[in-house]
Amino acid sequence: MSLLIVLAALGFLMWVAYRGASVILFAPVAALLAVLLSAPIEVAPAFSALFLERMGEFLKSYFPVFLLGAVFGKVIELSGFAKSIVAAVIKLLGPTRAMPAVVLVCALLTYGGVSLFVVVFAVYPFAVELFRRTDIPRRLIPGTIALGAFTFTMDSLPGTPQIQNVIPTTFFGTTTWAAPVLGTVGGAFILITGLLYLARQRRLAGSEGFGTLPESPEAAVDEAPPVHGAIALLPLLVVGVANRLLSGWIKDLYGEKYELLPAGATTPLVVNISKQAAIWAVEAALVLGILTVLLFAFARVRKTFTAGSKAAVSGALLASMNTASEYGFGAVIAALPGFLIISDALKRIPSPLIGEAVSVTTLAGITGSASGGLGLALGAMATTFIEQAKVSGIPMEVLHRVAAMASGGMDTLPHNGAVITLLAVTGLTHRESYRDIFAITLIKTAAVFVVIALYSATGLV
Repeated sequence: MSLLIVLAALGFLMWVAYRGASVILFAPVAALLAVLLSAPIEVAPAFSALFLERMGEFLKSYFPVFLLGAVFGKVIELSGFAKSIVAAVIKLLGPTRAMPAVVLVCALLTYGGVSLFVVVFAVYPFAVELFRRTDIPRRLIPGTIALGAFTFTMDSLPGTPQIQNVIPTTFFGTTTWAAPVLGTVGGAFILITGLLYLARQRRLAGSEGFGTLPESPEAAVDEAPPVHGAIALLPLLVVGVANRLLSGWIKDLYGEKYELLPAGATTPLVVNISKQAAIWAVEAALVLGILTVLLFAFARVRKTFTAGSKAAVSGALLASMNTASEYGFGAVIAALPGFLIISDALKRIPSPLIGEAVSVTTLAGITGSASGGLGLALGAMATTFIEQAKVSGIPMEVLHRVAAMASGGMDTLPHNGAVITLLAVTGLTHRESYRDIFAITLIKTAAVFVVIALYSATGLV
């Protein structure tokens, strides 16, 4: 019975998310209903001591990353840098290579620190124009954007500042550059296999053609002169380089722990630098990226910054609160007797890496969130993974990379927030385009096990 209660709570949350309801509202409802069915007297204590506590912990640790990422993405958009990057990529690859061009633009933006939600909005207008010019079916746009924004640059490539690559640092004491060889190989596998799949789908479409666009209001025309491609790419380069350098410098500056003594206090506050360094590095890198955009395009951004920053803050609040609610939901579910059955079954998987990958991708799929499932899995089982890895001689960097990549596997089921946003922006339905998104999901999931096999065979990190 206890297992059925857990599964029912998870199924209910999946169902309401698929129906488009707010996860912020229904995550606590689903969690507390499960507690009510298990131990009614514990509903209020579970809400305060587990749900709200873990929700607050998540926001305290990661909200600045969401916020700075959203603001960075917005100034990239307002400055015209995003449009210039698209133009540069088209010039490099040629207008006939629409699919690789869209994937590359998405990859550059997400790896440069722009939130994947922002990338969807920024790239879609250019993807439509490219697909229309080359008469590629419009229904293939979501799968193409998903490959560029939701996969290898989200959690595979070392150094990516996306939240899915940041969360494992707080559990394993690593940096966002963990396991660079494995991450690069996994990313290359996803990119090559994904492009081959999309090319095959285009061939199978035959003479289908682009199709028709839904009616929409005309967008305002930006008449400002275009920005040079090299300048447009500079903020992304600044974020990448700064993140890499600061990851080491922060630890050298502060050491493993730092004691902060507030004025008038007698007891110092001890900050665990090993768990904060990677987050601070990403935050500082994003600030430098924002300042770089303002340095070259202040006059252009200033005109619309007030409205744009409000939209960025709203988006950051919504995205972070959604994920934090799922994090709190996971904390409550992990405390139920039924979860122990699932946890014990996953722990019995003999290989620590396979066990971690299956646990993370399963919970990411259930919650419909890569970061939510990742936080749930590591929050409940990170200690077990670490102990198993130490016995097997597996470095923490490998645990980090496998967990990050697994989080972006089965998370993109139909109820995933990014999938729903992507389909809404493109004006397409699950029936029309989800098959291609799911195929990319399967490729992404397979890449995790390719990386595990590579490490097992060669020991490369």
